[in-house]
Amino acid sequence: MGTVLEAVALDCIFRAARTHNAFTEAQVTDDQLRGVYDLMKFGPTSANCSPARIVFLRSRQAKERLRAALSPSNLEKTMVAPVTAIVAYDQEFYEKLPYLFPHNPDAINWFKGNAAMIQSTAFRNSSLQGAYFIIAARALGLDCGPMSGFDNSKVDAEFFPDGKIKSNFLCNLGVGDATKLFPRSPRLNFEQVCTVL
Repeated sequence: MGTVLEAVALDCIFRAARTHNAFTEAQVTDDQLRGVYDLMKFGPTSANCSPARIVFLRSRQAKERLRAALSPSNLEKTMVAPVTAIVAYDQEFYEKLPYLFPHNPDAINWFKGNAAMIQSTAFRNSSLQGAYFIIAARALGLDCGPMSGFDNSKVDAEFFPDGKIKSNFLCNLGVGDATKLFPRSPRLNFEQVCTVL
């Protein structure tokens, strides 16, 4: 059996962790951002394809480029968050498979010319990597505010104009302001969700 994390660690990344809509003025450093990536990259993806690409928006100028794409409910909290990550996916991820999946040199050919497989693989696995990103950030003491509520086509046109990379979701990062949390929403229990056969 593998190592079991202590309760405090499980609380940090799951049980006591919350989605934050407001953050303190504490800044997020480049070293922290690198640390988050250097943890999340180890999460599994199919054939180690690793399609996620992340753009970190920290400066006011960078955030302004995002403004037109945000829904009204996500606008102000994103503008004032210390960092907003665009979690995206590379539709040409398979070009890196000779490096990422070297024990099967033919893996690149699973995807070449197969647009449907490229799309489903890139979206699914970048979503997985986005979840690893949130867990890694929480494990390193950052709070997260992941969200949809934006116009993907506007984000893609502004940040990925060559069309090879597509946005998946946004995630605000920083030290959350716990005084502005609302009561935690309920979760479904095991019996409501799970079937053991």
